[in-house]
This record gives sequence, structure tokens and C-alpha cells, in this order.
Amino acid sequence: MSMNIYLDNDQFIAGTTLKDNGNPEQNNMALHVCEDPLSILANRQRLASSLNCGIQDFVCANQTHSANVHQVTLADKGRGAQTTDDAIADTDALYTFEANTLLSTFTADCVPVIFYNETNGLTGVIHSGWQGTVKEITLKVFQQILEENQSDPKDIQVILGPALSQEKFEVDADVYEKFAALGYADDFMYFNKETNKYHIDNQLTVKKQCELAGIPSENILIDQTCTFKSEEGFSYRQDKKSGRHLSFIMRKGK
Repeated sequence: MSMNIYLDNDQFIAGTTLKDNGNPEQNNMALHVCEDPLSILANRQRLASSLNCGIQDFVCANQTHSANVHQVTLADKGRGAQTTDDAIADTDALYTFEANTLLSTFTADCVPVIFYNETNGLTGVIHSGWQGTVKEITLKVFQQILEENQSDPKDIQVILGPALSQEKFEVDADVYEKFAALGYADDFMYFNKETNKYHIDNQLTVKKQCELAGIPSENILIDQTCTFKSEEGFSYRQDKKSGRHLSFIMRKGK
């Protein structure tokens, strides 16, 4: 199973699956964009086996570039794992305090945010495309979690998975203005006079949102893989029919 594992210890396992021509549909993990759902289920089953869990331990959402978050309970286990019909609706962030529950988020250029807290067993994932970033989904998710659970933000560790690089994330003035309106993204943008395009670093903007929530910069790991440039990357911008990476985290239970 082709993937980047960011964390694998006694308590947690976290990573991102990668494009792999040796697997069906290049190791696409998304049922909402595929040619044959059975191929996707086979890929997910392989992933589950490699992580020593079952496909029924997966929890997936139907992502809509919203700023909506859902706290996953044991009753949610298996939702979206084998069909999109029972996935958690209209949601782009999941978090839980349950063990043996594999939270999943799907991306192909957007920023996957994986997070965990060793002191209270929190795990979570966020899907932050540019629309989610300008809606400040990451900042809002952390503010909600910290408020409701009285957590210390210094205890939260964050991993930002592979995404579209600033070089390849070209936008027009309309998108630039939305980022500029955030008031803290100016350092993560530049203008190319030759192409008349703006270039935005979505990963660093999301990192800033983590920091605004109180998470220390040193607690945030960034995967520098560009989904457009890497042979192991799925890029919607490069290929509208592209598959999706699955970024995941699970707290291991006894």
C-alpha cells in the first residue's frame, strides 16, 4: 500500500495514501469520483489491512467545501466506508475521542489537516481547499474543540498533508481578494506580472490559522509534496478526473 505514514506509535497511526499505478484506479480512495466502486473498496480494504483495522472502522464525510464540523461517536463507525449514501453529510471536518476509529478526509490539491492530542486522546481531520480556507474552517474547528473540551492548544499536534504548491496554485483577483480579506495571508501570496495571476500558499495560510487558534508553530508538520508536480499526487487542477488521496488518523485502542 503506497502511502506516507507521519505517525505510528503505541497511541496513534496517521498518514496519507498516495497515487500508485500498481493498484486499481491508481489507488484512488474516493467513491464519489471513480469508475468502479468495487475497485475503490478493494483499495480501502488493502489500506485497512495494512493499518490492522477493518473497513467498518472508517468514518467518511460527504465533503462540500463547507466549514461544518462533526464530532464522531461510536454510532458513526462505518459511515461512508462502503457507500456515500450513509457518509456524514455536508461536512469537511471530523474529530473524535473514540479509539479504533479511522477518521478520513479526501483531497486532490486541497490541504488535508490531521491532528491529535496525546493528553486526551483527541483525533481529527479537516479538508481545507481554498474555499474552506477563506471560510476559516481550521481556525473554527480548533476554536470549537478547545472551547467545548477545555483543551490546551499547546497539546495539539498538527500535520498538513500533500497539497497544491504555491507555484501551481494560480488564481485570479477574485480569489486573491478573499484571501487578502482574511487579514493575515498577505505573506503567503505573490503576484506574477507575466501571467497576471496571483499565487497562494494554501498550506501556510492553514498553518497560520492553526497558530491563531493557539497551536505552537513547532507543533505543525508540513508535507512539502506538491500534488500537481509529484508522480504520487492526485491533482484536480491537473486532471479534472483525478482520484483522491485519503488522509487518516486513528487512536489505537486496547
